[in-house]
Amino acid sequence: MNSTPPQITKAVIPAAGLGTRFLPLTKATPKEMLPVVDKPAIQYVVEEAVAAGMSDILMVTGRNKRPLEDHFDRNYELEEALQRRGDQDKLNSVCASTELADIHYVRQRDPKGLGHAVLCAAPHVGREPFAVLLADDLIDPRDPLLSRMAEVRARLGGSVVALMEVDSDAIHLYGCAAVEQSAAGGDGVRITELVEKPEPGTAPSNLAIIGRYLLDPEIFEVLRSTSPGRGGEIQLTDALRTLVRAGRPVHGVVFSGRRYDTGDRAEYLRATVRLACEREDLGPEFLSWLREFVRAEELAPV
Repeated sequence: MNSTPPQITKAVIPAAGLGTRFLPLTKATPKEMLPVVDKPAIQYVVEEAVAAGMSDILMVTGRNKRPLEDHFDRNYELEEALQRRGDQDKLNSVCASTELADIHYVRQRDPKGLGHAVLCAAPHVGREPFAVLLADDLIDPRDPLLSRMAEVRARLGGSVVALMEVDSDAIHLYGCAAVEQSAAGGDGVRITELVEKPEPGTAPSNLAIIGRYLLDPEIFEVLRSTSPGRGGEIQLTDALRTLVRAGRPVHGVVFSGRRYDTGDRAEYLRATVRLACEREDLGPEFLSWLREFVRAEELAPV
């Protein structure tokens, strides 16, 4: 008799990267703290996990990541100052990040890749299923990807990976999945093979792995025996491929909603503009200015 897999309440957010694409800014500021409108990118990711029912968050950090801890901690002096001024709106916004979830931290001492970062979470996660959310990927809250992934997992069990169609000439930048239709139906697929950043022209599909995973704890044992792969790093994709080849259930959800890649400079700017335009308090005035700016640029002499 099949039993329903337990609800996932733990999420792991790898946040140890150096952010070299945003230098010199990230020399002293963690890339996860880059503002997207008026919140750091990492807060959107935590909010997404909480909205999907995850209340226990582990951040895997590295050197110079102390601002992450400070952001999700109390700031008594600031809170008292806002309280004295009667500025309840700002006080609420400051307290919101503190009250989101039970947040823990562990340091990834060596930069050995995403698979190693996930393995650093093993003592905290234990034998429970868990989610992994990459901090560079922001998923619009109107497109609840994690909830859909949880539905697929509840029905079929195993691990579930988020996939997204990308241009064929860009698939070599991602982990890539070969799939077939599964009993999940619709956007749910069964993964039959995985390749980390395939050589141009060799990808089995144009379905890229994006930064959302629901994983069974058996992944830790596989990661412990996974040799370094692409870039000399321990790749989570390689460990998942081992599960697939062993006949273990690994499914995918093909996502077609709104995703913002804040790890890319141009995409980061586009994400900020899009989200600002959609804000009730900022959007109308900002969008009006943006239209005028674009019109002036189009009319400017070359």
